[in-house]
Amino acid sequence: MKLFIVSNRLPVTFEENGGDYRLKKSAGGLVTGISAYLESMNTSSLDKTNYNWIGWPGISFPEKKEKEIKENLSEYKLTPIFISEKIMDKFYFGFCNKTVWPLFHYFPAYTVYDNEMWETYRQVNEKFCDSVCDMADENDIIWIHDYHLLLLPGMIRKRKPNAKIGFFLHIPFPHFEMFRLMPDAWRKEILNGMLGADLSGFHTYDYSRYFHGCVLKILGHDNYLGEIQMSDRIVKVETFQMGIDFNNFDMNSNNEKTNKEVEKLKRSFRGQKVVLSIDRLDYTKGIVNRMKGFRKFLELNPDWHGKVTMLAVTVPSRIGIEKYSQMKREIDELIGKINGQYGTMNWTPIIYQYRSFHDEFLLALYRISDVALITPLRDGMNLIAKEYIASRSDCTGVLILSEMAGASKEMIEALAINPNHTEDIAVSLKTALEMSAAEQIKRNTAVRKRLKSNDVIAWANNFILALYNIKAKQRTFEKKYLDEKIKSGLIADYSRSKKRIIFLDYDGTLVPFDDDPGLSRPDKDLLELLARLSSTSGNHVVVISGRDMKTLDEWFRQLNVSLVAEHGVWIKKKFKKWKIAQKLDDGWKGKIKPVLDNYTNLLAGSFYEEKSHSIVWHFRKSDKVYGEMVANELTDSLKNITSRMNLQALRGKNIVEIRNIGIDKGTAVKDFRIDSNYDFILSIGDDWTDEDMFRALPSNAYSIKVGMEKSYSKFNLHNYQEVRSLLKELINAK
Repeated sequence: MKLFIVSNRLPVTFEENGGDYRLKKSAGGLVTGISAYLESMNTSSLDKTNYNWIGWPGISFPEKKEKEIKENLSEYKLTPIFISEKIMDKFYFGFCNKTVWPLFHYFPAYTVYDNEMWETYRQVNEKFCDSVCDMADENDIIWIHDYHLLLLPGMIRKRKPNAKIGFFLHIPFPHFEMFRLMPDAWRKEILNGMLGADLSGFHTYDYSRYFHGCVLKILGHDNYLGEIQMSDRIVKVETFQMGIDFNNFDMNSNNEKTNKEVEKLKRSFRGQKVVLSIDRLDYTKGIVNRMKGFRKFLELNPDWHGKVTMLAVTVPSRIGIEKYSQMKREIDELIGKINGQYGTMNWTPIIYQYRSFHDEFLLALYRISDVALITPLRDGMNLIAKEYIASRSDCTGVLILSEMAGASKEMIEALAINPNHTEDIAVSLKTALEMSAAEQIKRNTAVRKRLKSNDVIAWANNFILALYNIKAKQRTFEKKYLDEKIKSGLIADYSRSKKRIIFLDYDGTLVPFDDDPGLSRPDKDLLELLARLSSTSGNHVVVISGRDMKTLDEWFRQLNVSLVAEHGVWIKKKFKKWKIAQKLDDGWKGKIKPVLDNYTNLLAGSFYEEKSHSIVWHFRKSDKVYGEMVANELTDSLKNITSRMNLQALRGKNIVEIRNIGIDKGTAVKDFRIDSNYDFILSIGDDWTDEDMFRALPSNAYSIKVGMEKSYSKFNLHNYQEVRSLLKELINAK
């Protein structure tokens, strides 16, 4: 087994200088975190050659150099994806950072919708797919990372249906009202791409919940306890709060090099309290807001003038993108105004650095800062907040953290602020600067304990374990899947038998569902298939459906089949007339229809269908989430009303059905005297109503559920196409 890490960037980046290329470590929390996890694998008892990292090497190369670069990187277990500057401009600087990044961080005004960038995004995901599929087999684990590769899991799934695929999103996943701003085709393809993974991970429960909401409203797939039932497998959605390499920060913050940097900085800030602001240049980080908050603090607290300095470090990011250039100008101007308004000959309120630093200097900054001010307007996790606390081995220091950062859900002892409220920032700064050492130690001791146990290695291990668990659960369904071996046995039994009966549900079994039930008419191919199957010597075909008898008669009267309507209320055996299973009272309809009228008026797109002895309320066309809520409420109301009326109100797939107790597909099946008359019995259905049929069958019957769900059936098929394929094989069997 090999672990494939797949991300936009490799953990190393090439720099070109006069035709020469040199490697340096890539920046970012993803690279740092995954590298720490892989290093832990190297020092464990596991085989040290059991992973490979696939990604872009940071620059474009002349085509003649690509083979050489690939060979050199293979020594480090790295596989480069070569992408031209022109493509990268539309992919990374284009769709990734002008469409996905701003929209997922709730900046719709910054979002660009450009079809050429979208097509390039798909093209690059396909390029990654080619590389992964060339290297990985079904025993390997493929772990895909972040918003650059949202389509990749689905692409790999199409080529390798049994692959073990995990996906983790390192940025927020937005609420439906934000995600829906994407063009319909894009958002569907992105969701289906992410659902190609067996396990999709998010930083917080909110992001997981928003993803579920989008999947339900846009694709119509609901979840149960975080599991989404697809046609071919279960997809697990789970929350994993990414940690940091705690021990690395804890130990290295006190090494010799760091201590030297600390002494230099302490001399520079002698007599001053230090507020640290450090972030990559990005409009999502709230850098302007924290400057304004610091200005408000100085305005409200003149007694702190000359006693506190903000050290504002901004790391260059996405140079060349106009939005970032504009923001840098705004930050420069704002800091200049604050220093001009409040500064003196002996005191500069904000010391500003626009640059990157080496690790020891960064750790020294964490150690000498009395307060860390972290104010993202929206952030997936924010590892800087965790790094600051991990570097404070004496447990002092105060963290002020935006409630919009994913880390705020975990670091509850920090001073939480609304980053859009400058007064909130100002008040928290005063609280932080005046907090006693005992209170600081109390808070940070609790946070550090949590960060140590939930470090990046635990995060990665938990993810991989969850991926194994969902694959194991999938295999429980795969054991019931009607594979070629089981199918061969079924066909052999069919061929040997003399008298056969085949029960076939209609909607979802022989045809796909449609928002309008009236449009799900049998197509020409299906009618020909049923005609051939029913005309085969020894075969008795029964179409057993929830449809009314008039509809079934219209669609199938020309065929040599038996029909069961309304889930068993009406039965029409071959060459005979319709008969009712038992005399039923329909007086209840007058009491039920006013209730259904009220709920139909309440939910746009809903309607009810009256049959001879039942009523079905449909909400397939309605808003998915609101429809489920209304349907649950309606079902509860009907259960109260029908409790003494010999009726039952049942939830189905986008329906609520009211029918008489004691009549179902199971009672209808028994009417055909299957125990004594037939030596081959087959039943196929997809809905909860078919469970009654499965339960009524003798032990020697073949029962098949369409969809990978728990069922009384013996076997499963994925979809109606596989059902039709099976029936064709029966027809052609000798």
